[in-house]
Amino acid sequence: MLRILVVFGTRPEAIKMSPLIYELQQHPDLETFLCVTSQHRQMLKQVLKAFHLKPNFDLEVMTDHQTLTEITYRVLVGMETVLNQLKPDLVLVHGDTTTTFSVSLAAAYQQIKVGHVEAGMRTHQKYLPYPEELNRRLVGSLADLHFAPTDKEANHLYREGISKDSVYITGNTAIDALSMTIQENYDHPLIKQVQGKKMILITAHRRENLGEPMDNMFQAIRRLVETYSDVVAVFPIHLNPIIQKKANSILRHHPRILLVDPLDVMDFHNIAARSYLILTDSGGIQEEAPSLHAPVLVMRDVTERPEVVRVGAAKLVGTDENRIFEEASILIKDRKAYQSMTGINNPYGDGKASKRIVQGILHHYRLTDYPPTPFR
Repeated sequence: MLRILVVFGTRPEAIKMSPLIYELQQHPDLETFLCVTSQHRQMLKQVLKAFHLKPNFDLEVMTDHQTLTEITYRVLVGMETVLNQLKPDLVLVHGDTTTTFSVSLAAAYQQIKVGHVEAGMRTHQKYLPYPEELNRRLVGSLADLHFAPTDKEANHLYREGISKDSVYITGNTAIDALSMTIQENYDHPLIKQVQGKKMILITAHRRENLGEPMDNMFQAIRRLVETYSDVVAVFPIHLNPIIQKKANSILRHHPRILLVDPLDVMDFHNIAARSYLILTDSGGIQEEAPSLHAPVLVMRDVTERPEVVRVGAAKLVGTDENRIFEEASILIKDRKAYQSMTGINNPYGDGKASKRIVQGILHHYRLTDYPPTPFR
């Protein structure tokens, strides 16, 4: 029996890996274990509870004011113990977090194979986003199996010298997760509170946006709400104290700006699905947006997810206050412009990425003769 260790440490990783864990557990030839690093402890626990997942190992690395160096060190040391104890055949990591890089390095030191889910994303700018672009490049060089969401990410890997035999084009597991969370008859106090208004959902947490860029983003949001009486902004504030302080300074004390604690994944996905518009600097929600049928304005200068911009479901608007305000205003006032960004087929997945990843693992280890049919 093949022993698989799934490792993640943050809320987004947990959301995207949960459907894959379910799929791994269905196969009789695979024995699946879960390790969390708790890089983001509180927000991670929300997702584990929502998906009814219980880790076999918890490194509990999170500390106040943690630096990237400290996270990397603690994960490396903790993973050495876990890997020596479990001796897995394959370690599965996700995306581009510091947990992802550190776990991949720890496994490589033990000469244990690494499978990288959501592989091949690139901006080709070393520090945009930071440290994510660094992490995914480094993991790409350490991984043995690469599960690329689309052919674009696969081509990035091929150009970096990765063998085509180790790359599987699977779609993104984020879309699989939506099929497990979106509920037709969902209800929540926030939805009742904004009834009859256009709800704009806000997410903001990027390290490179801390400081003046985030000031501009929040000023634009306040202008939108002050300008349009039929708009309500809902902002689940990230737990980073710098972001919380800035949001409270600029956005609080307006009756149509609702600053709330981070939402669990069920609430967030269902509220996003009922939003009129999403303003974000996040990555994952760009993938989810076409399936949620809500236009997205990406408050970043570059994105490693250009497909969503190419198909017209999102726009890159940067962090300039006037640009954000103007682009959002168009979508609030111009129904035709708004409709042009909705009803678009999701370029990132069809809800079957987890099945393709498991099929890819079985094919790599010669437990099946057939590779998965690539997602197109």
